[in-house]
Amino acid sequence: MLFNSLRFLVFFPFVTAVYFGLPQAWRWAWLLAMSCVFYAAFVPAYLLILATSIAIDYIAGIVIEDASPRWRKPALILSLVANIALLAVFKYGPFVWDNLRAVAALFGQEWADLGRLMLPIGLSFHTFQAMAYTIEVYYGRQRAERHLGIYALYVMFYPQLVAGPIERPQALLPQFRAPHPFDYDQVRMGLLRMLWGFIKKTVVADRLAIAADAVFHFPESQHGLAAPLGVICFAWQIYCDFSGYSDIAIGAAQVMGYRLMENFDRPYAAASLSEFWHRWHRSLSQWFRDYLYLPLGGNRVGPARHAWNLLIVFAISGLWHGAAWNYVLWGLYHGTLLVLCGWLSPFVRVPKGLGRPLTLFAVCGGWILFRASSFENALAVGSACVSGLMEFITAPSMAMNRIAPGLPFWEIAITIIGIEAAEVVAARWQITSARIITAPWYVRWVVYYAGIWLVLSCGRFDARQFIYFQF
Repeated sequence: MLFNSLRFLVFFPFVTAVYFGLPQAWRWAWLLAMSCVFYAAFVPAYLLILATSIAIDYIAGIVIEDASPRWRKPALILSLVANIALLAVFKYGPFVWDNLRAVAALFGQEWADLGRLMLPIGLSFHTFQAMAYTIEVYYGRQRAERHLGIYALYVMFYPQLVAGPIERPQALLPQFRAPHPFDYDQVRMGLLRMLWGFIKKTVVADRLAIAADAVFHFPESQHGLAAPLGVICFAWQIYCDFSGYSDIAIGAAQVMGYRLMENFDRPYAAASLSEFWHRWHRSLSQWFRDYLYLPLGGNRVGPARHAWNLLIVFAISGLWHGAAWNYVLWGLYHGTLLVLCGWLSPFVRVPKGLGRPLTLFAVCGGWILFRASSFENALAVGSACVSGLMEFITAPSMAMNRIAPGLPFWEIAITIIGIEAAEVVAARWQITSARIITAPWYVRWVVYYAGIWLVLSCGRFDARQFIYFQF
């Protein structure tokens, strides 16, 4: 079920109202049932895959905790292999087979096309959350959950089921047993957070998608600053799209009294690539840091080994995002830049004030690889960007004549205002939201109605799903 759909506007208040009307002992069952309904709204068969993953990791957690030291590690490995196998079959199987077919074709052999399996929505997210549980049980930082329903709810909690944040069991599991009485302030804060997420998704991200799609679909027809601006539009589209989902998820959980982790911290305000990755998709970055980067040795090894660790982590991170070479190249691109920055930092000092624009420039270069449909498409978009920037240097007035493909001027203005508002609000969200809900009633309702009016009058409702649903 899409957050930006009429079905969700009925689903959410109904689920929440019943939730607060039920005794504490039955709330977990209600949330689990409604999470199944929420996920089945995409494709009901997906529930079978989720159920398989839940059964494997529920049993694995108990076995890991109860087994003798000799068998705990094999039990963990079997659990991880089973989860990775689900990803391999549904997400990476066709990718691997297509590459094997290509290699076979070089030797004159023709292999059959096995077709495509339907990729379950958000498979990588709930698989990584399930893997975090068994790893934490193995290291003794989390007790095995004996209640199958509570554990299933940990994996399937509907606000963050499809696109995160990827929660740790210590943070989320205890909340399902804790009482959550109706708290008017928390409800208002949560609804305000959801409204802000809807603004970022429908008003900003889906409008910017028009300009970004025009550039990436037809790069050869772009002139002037159209291509560079289209790439910048995608950078802000994916940020507002994904962080908008996180805002709606965090807000929906907060209404019911649950707290989810913050997934973004103004990533485009970062003054270095390292800082960017501490601010962007924080739950995934921390997952890779704790469960892959640090076990590989992190930065506690020699320079060559440290560089190798970074490249491995970012290559796998790229592959996590999608079964295609452009995602792997995107990961290697960031890993390589981080290695180079680490090597050059003792000798090169970036002047104050240039860190943020240089970081944004580097990140946007990576977004070309991320968004492109193929390597050839990425080259075409990159070439159009270089040509456009050169044209701007040699003939600025001509280059400025075509700056936003597919968008009229008033829509450009709305998106620019939305982007600036996103930065201001994100920087001081807790303070801003607290001031709003404690302001006089006429101030509060002006803000509420203004936000709702902005979504209804300026939002785009073409059922465009969130970008990270595909991962």
